[in-house]
Amino acid sequence: MPEAIQGALAAQDIDLLPMPNRGLTHVDPLGRARMVDVTPKEPTHRRAIARCKVRMLPETTVKIASNAINKGDVLGAARIAGIQAAKRTAELIPLCHPLLVGSVALNFTIGDDFVEVETQVEAVDRTGVEMEAMTACAVAALTIYDMCKSADRSMVVEELCLWEKTGGRSGVWRREREPGQSNIHHSAEHVD
Repeated sequence: MPEAIQGALAAQDIDLLPMPNRGLTHVDPLGRARMVDVTPKEPTHRRAIARCKVRMLPETTVKIASNAINKGDVLGAARIAGIQAAKRTAELIPLCHPLLVGSVALNFTIGDDFVEVETQVEAVDRTGVEMEAMTACAVAALTIYDMCKSADRSMVVEELCLWEKTGGRSGVWRREREPGQSNIHHSAEHVD
């Protein structure tokens, strides 16, 4: 390594000595971020479900339900935004693998003071679609916020989480309780 670079690294207190193996999958031996190599894995059917809520004033949910928001069809725009987000997740999340997403579905439940967003993403690939489902959910929720902010600036996006994933070596995982509650269970089922 050239002396000038060594001096600059020393001045910044950067150490390029090998790190101890701590089992981190996205870090190389020098501690730098890296993308995991999934090429040896066989493609399998993958599915993930994510959910979140957009809390808002009751008047806002009434306007959404009756399509009375000035910007237009809130849920239609959120659905398209979520689908686009799922397909572009690898461009947003640095170490996420680009996948050929096979299907994206978004459903909305309008409550008294919230809209719940649920996304389901499926693919046949070498790695899971959890990040695609969560990104789709987050972007759909942000689109709801954007479409409704002139009517209600108090909105809050909350409880973004994975609810279920299937496929791959780790098998099936399901969240059995609402976010914030204890007793989350991991299934011992495996799908290879």
